Amino acid sequence: MSDLTYVTPEMESAQGQWSEPRFAPPITATDIRRWAMATHYPEKPPRVYWDEEYAQTTRWGGIIAPPDFNPFAWPLERPAALAANLAGARPDGKPLTGMNGGQTDTYGAPMRPGDVISARQRLVDWNEREGRLGHTLYVRNEIEWRNQNDEVVKTRMSIGIRY
Repeated sequence: MSDLTYVTPEMESAQGQWSEPRFAPPITATDIRRWAMATHYPEKPPRVYWDEEYAQTTRWGGIIAPPDFNPFAWPLERPAALAANLAGARPDGKPLTGMNGGQTDTYGAPMRPGDVISARQRLVDWNEREGRLGHTLYVRNEIEWRNQNDEVVKTRMSIGIRY
């Protein structure tokens, strides 16, 4: 194994530390309805996503958002990926190339009209190895969404690949 590393002191000190939360605007029934229409097109979305009268008869007692609903989908400013700002550079001084290594989402409480969702993230861990693309850094991040009642709405584990 070479002495080459893309792990920086900033990464080491950030490991396991949650970021300050950011907040999405309050969710509206219209946001949910439009998301459901767009993601189920050309089919009609399930009624629990748009029909209040029907939704009140379900175990949810009202309209809920599809699990993949994203209240952060259209931000005015996008936060930078956590590891992208912390990883080192190649020996030639050029920035690292990055790609998405995949993600796994786990869903908790459903999102509803009126909910205000907060998101925080942390650098979980990493490993480095030599591969087809040369020296490669694999970074695992966790993003957690909570509603205003502090209920977990979604957890995402993602892998970023930098080389």
